[in-house]
Amino acid sequence: MAASCDSLLPLILLLCLSAQAVDRSNFKTCDQSAFCKHQRELKPGQSPYRALLDTLELSDSRLTLQLINDNNKVRLLLELYRLQGNMTRVKINELKPLKPRYEVPDVLISDPITEALSVVAQDENSLVLSLGGKDQRLIVSAQPFRLDIVEGPQVLMSLNSRGLLAFEHLRARKDTISHKISSTVGSMWDSLKSMFSSKSESEQVTGQENVEQQTDEDGQIKEEEDKPGMWEETFKSHTDSKPNGPSSISLDFSLPGVEHVYGIPEHADTLKLKNTDGSDPYRLYNLDVFQYELHNPMALYGAVPVLISHSTDRTMGIFWLNAAETWVDISSNTAGKTVFGKILDFVQVSNEVPQTDVRWISESGLIDVFIMLGPKPADVFTQYASLTGTQSFPPLSALAYHQCRWNYNDQEDVKTVDQGFDEHDIPYDFIWLDIEHADGKRYFTWDPSNFPQPKEMLQGLMDKRRKLVAIVDPHIRVDSGYKIHNEIRSKNFYVKNKDGGDYEGWCWPGNSGYPDFTNPEMRAWWASQFAYDQYEGSMENQYIWNDMNEPSVFNGPEVTMHKDALHGVWEHRDVHNLYGLYVQKATADGLILRSGGVQRPFVLTRAFFAGSQRYGAVWTGDNAAEWGHLKISIPMCLSLGLVGISFCGADVGGFFKHPSAELLVRWYQVGAYQPFFRAHAHIDTPRREPWLFGPENTALIREAIRQRYALLPYWYQLFYNTHRTGQPVMRPLWVEYPDDVATFSIEDEYLIGKDLLVHPVTDEGATGVTAYLPGKGEKHDGDQSLYIPVTMSSIPVFQRGGSIICRKDRVRRSSSCMENDPYTLYVAPSSQGSAEGELYIDDFHTFSFEVAKQFVHRHLSFSANTLSSRNLAPDSQFSTASWIEKIVIFGGSQPSSVTLKNADGTESALEFEFGSTLAVLTLRKPGVNAAADWTVVLR
Repeated sequence: MAASCDSLLPLILLLCLSAQAVDRSNFKTCDQSAFCKHQRELKPGQSPYRALLDTLELSDSRLTLQLINDNNKVRLLLELYRLQGNMTRVKINELKPLKPRYEVPDVLISDPITEALSVVAQDENSLVLSLGGKDQRLIVSAQPFRLDIVEGPQVLMSLNSRGLLAFEHLRARKDTISHKISSTVGSMWDSLKSMFSSKSESEQVTGQENVEQQTDEDGQIKEEEDKPGMWEETFKSHTDSKPNGPSSISLDFSLPGVEHVYGIPEHADTLKLKNTDGSDPYRLYNLDVFQYELHNPMALYGAVPVLISHSTDRTMGIFWLNAAETWVDISSNTAGKTVFGKILDFVQVSNEVPQTDVRWISESGLIDVFIMLGPKPADVFTQYASLTGTQSFPPLSALAYHQCRWNYNDQEDVKTVDQGFDEHDIPYDFIWLDIEHADGKRYFTWDPSNFPQPKEMLQGLMDKRRKLVAIVDPHIRVDSGYKIHNEIRSKNFYVKNKDGGDYEGWCWPGNSGYPDFTNPEMRAWWASQFAYDQYEGSMENQYIWNDMNEPSVFNGPEVTMHKDALHGVWEHRDVHNLYGLYVQKATADGLILRSGGVQRPFVLTRAFFAGSQRYGAVWTGDNAAEWGHLKISIPMCLSLGLVGISFCGADVGGFFKHPSAELLVRWYQVGAYQPFFRAHAHIDTPRREPWLFGPENTALIREAIRQRYALLPYWYQLFYNTHRTGQPVMRPLWVEYPDDVATFSIEDEYLIGKDLLVHPVTDEGATGVTAYLPGKGEKHDGDQSLYIPVTMSSIPVFQRGGSIICRKDRVRRSSSCMENDPYTLYVAPSSQGSAEGELYIDDFHTFSFEVAKQFVHRHLSFSANTLSSRNLAPDSQFSTASWIEKIVIFGGSQPSSVTLKNADGTESALEFEFGSTLAVLTLRKPGVNAAADWTVVLR
């Protein structure tokens, strides 16, 4: 949520009055970020780093060897791991850092399982390691240092081939250098000299390797010249004290044969990442950006440092595990690349191979990168899921429609809106309350005037089987009369400023403290506050929204926390991009805890990082009621799905400004076919509930929402599958058609699962769209672009030939009211006359599917005019009242009879009708239980 001109403090008000869009001057460019500028000044060329092959140590789980920077003699430690599932891990740290460098915790779900590395060849300048099957090798070149991953004669990926590895080691500041040398390093130096005196010259350690210096001919310290911003940096009125000095890291990756790369969200930009030569790199730094611009590499609310490359030959991924501010440069061309010379006798690369080069630059931490070698798109998704986990499996209701605005005014307003949906026959599941619902923006409370009886309000919703979401933000009002603040302060759980006091900044409540969510004790306490006896007025049908968790600090640098603030021993600069993940995790843990571990939570977050998929949903933040923002929601959510976060959506209608009726209708039609479906609006906008734009538009919006509800069984099955496998729910066409080059840059249409293709209407006044329909063998004959005339009621959606999709066509006022309703199966045979699909059923809201195997999972298949249902989980136990009400088969011929065969051997004739115009066969009331085995035979 961005700033409201009506509710901000005077400090912010003046800025808000004149703001029409993002004020770029509030946010750094690379040139204004000292470490990015300094790193980017390093141009490709000869790397100063050399691998000391005689320091190699090899065990069953890892290989280590030392690297030395020949310019300053500083040593690094390289660790290489071969991981289960066709992955390689590369870690680079200082060999003997002045103090520990931050290593990201809590993102990996476990220590990755390693596999044995073995040396297959070695000479004086190179080392060849086996990575397992298919002739995969990892080649370590010593001088200059570089890594090449090859498969047979093909180079898959190279590291430091452009010589852009740069590792700013921790050092003492020059004005304290004498003291540092005498008191910190000097005593160690004598022992180091004796320890290494008998070693070879290549192994010797310089006396001052922890403070970037060299010695001159007389043995005196020859200090390297300081650069601006190394020890202190000012941006606008804010000064970063940088007590640890420069600590940035950088590494380049070369991808021969690759022209298309994706990922590294969040940016309001194209699906295919652009060349950043001559412009700013893509920035990953979670920020509260007011009304963000489109087609811009600026940082937004979340950061997932995962890049996916794709070509007709292979899909691969790079996971850069670093939570500090990060910039990503991308360079791509098809000109002759000469950086690949002869690497051992068996490696040869054409000079004409296209190539994409990627460079990662982070402000602090260490290099810890996971290389996912695919080779197929599904393999990369599985590999990444094995590292950071899969999308949490939401309750069914969370996949339905959500109604929100900043703010519904009071309990009566909530009741009136709720009744409005019933009066206009529009289903919905959740109504949301923004910051005004709390008492003076003290979260975990209710405004006593406007929401005096929250349980009465919640019970009224529960009686209709509906739910509510209330916002709980991570900035806490500094108020001695506020229980939450007093407890956090008494437990010493606030983030500290650089001087050790509680860090405070301005946010919605005024002067606010920021809980240190990196502290597991703080997270556990936060989770405990969602208990029903702690969060007064809450009930089991209330869920939570975490906003402003980048964290947003209105009077902070770039509207966020000062980098020299402290989280225990670590600076905020080290952990910044993790903060939002920790907030959502602690909140989700709290919702699980309050139910005794029984109920699945629903938590929406604005800020996120790698691994956030485990804790709930995200949305694309404070968009605007503009056609461009409608369009960009598609690549933004596609990008998130590629890096594990499937539960994504955009504010329907646009958060800022007021949409035209046409834009609002089209946005509902798009939102109904995106994973998270919520309408939201700024406090200063006119009301825009679905029935406020005239009867005709109400009918169009109603129909879009009803389509969502009818398809909830399909959405639910897809989320079950992504929870199990990590495959994205909303996916680019190339994921399913990896050899079709025409799909590689398409971002105005997409797939839901593999069986529905959606080409929404996103242009004002459109009378038609041109959809690209990939694949061969389907009824449209495949591989063609199809022009589709559209009206305001049109939502171009195509079912893949060869698929069976389950729907519930009896739409009621909420998804919970539909839980036991019957299913309709839609069968779209391929040109070979076959089709398959799945049906998944459980109790729709608890963890019983996981802990007690209480679910139904059926495989549906159609072949040789026979449709059958088979149990995919024979060890599961669950009964359902739902049954099969209707079966619709497209593109066939009229049968003479249709017979249903039950599992007990009994048979019965089914009624049917055949529409010859569209060749649609409809079988009515098979009447079989959805969990049963059965077969339908067409004769």
